[in-house]
Amino acid sequence: MTEPKAPLPNPRQVARGNVTLAVYAWPSPKPKADPVILIHGYPDSAQVWRETAERLAEHRPVFAYDVRGAGASSAPKALRDYRLEVLSEDLLAVIQAVSPKRPVHLVGHDWGSIQTWESVCSPRFEGRIASFTSISGPCLDHVGHWMRAGLLSADPRRWADVFGQLAHSWYVGLFQVPLIAPMAWRVAVGRQWPRVVERLEGMAEAPRTATQTRDGINGIALYRANMRRRLLAPQRRTTTIPVQLVTPRYDPFVTEALADSLAGWVPHVRRVPVYAGHWLPLTRPDFLASTVEAFISGDAA
Repeated sequence: MTEPKAPLPNPRQVARGNVTLAVYAWPSPKPKADPVILIHGYPDSAQVWRETAERLAEHRPVFAYDVRGAGASSAPKALRDYRLEVLSEDLLAVIQAVSPKRPVHLVGHDWGSIQTWESVCSPRFEGRIASFTSISGPCLDHVGHWMRAGLLSADPRRWADVFGQLAHSWYVGLFQVPLIAPMAWRVAVGRQWPRVVERLEGMAEAPRTATQTRDGINGIALYRANMRRRLLAPQRRTTTIPVQLVTPRYDPFVTEALADSLAGWVPHVRRVPVYAGHWLPLTRPDFLASTVEAFISGDAA
C-alpha cells in the first residue's frame, strides 16, 4: 500500500480519558484570526482534510484531528466509548488544547459532522463555537424526529423521502450485525477502499493510508453505539450557533431531503447545494475552503 503523497504535519498528542488524540496544525500568516477545526468522517482519518486545510490556512490557523479509533489516535475497545456524548468530550479537549481563549469555527464531514452536532447543540459549548459548517452529516436526533414525522404524515411524498434515505443508508443495518462487516473490512474492503472512493467520486487517485483497514473496522462502533438509540428515541436538539449546510447533490449516502430535518431546530442556517459527490474534502478542496472562509468571514452571499 502506497503512502500519501504529502503527509500531514507532525501531530501533537492530546490526552482525553482513556485515549490520546492526534492533532495536526497548519500554521497561518494570520495567527490572530479565530481558528478552524476540521473533523473527519468514516472510514477516513484527518488525511482527508489535507488539501482543504492548506487552503484555509491562508486565512487563519487550522487544526484537524484523528477521531478515536482512526489514524494515529488510540482506539478504545468498549462500544460505549464511541457514543456521541464521549466524542463530544473529545472535541472539547481538542478545543481547550488548541484554542483555550478564542472561539473556534468547526467543519465536519460525514461522521465528523454527525458527532459535531452533539457539541453544537450542547450548552456546555456556549461561547466556544463561533460557527459550524456541516457536510453530509446530519444530527441523528433531527433525523429521528424527521423520520417519525414523515412516516406519520398523510403526504406520500414525505414517505418517499424517508424510504429513499433508508435505501441510501442500507449499510447501516449491515453494520449492526456483529462480525460480518469487520470481517469484510479485514479480508477485502480495507485493501480495495481507495478504489471504491475513486469509482464513486470519479477520482484518478484517492489517498492510501497505512491505517485504512483498522480505521474501517474500528469506526463500525460509531454506528453500533449511536444509530438505534438516537433514531428510535431522538432528543430535542436546538442551537443558536450559525450553521452552514453543504449538501452534495450526488451524494450516494445522504439525501438532500435530510436538510428538512433542520426545520424548527436551527434558526440561523445557510444551505449550499453543490453538484458533487460525498467526498468534497477530496474532490473540491478549493470550493470547500472558499465556502467555509466566506461563511466564517461573513462574505457569503
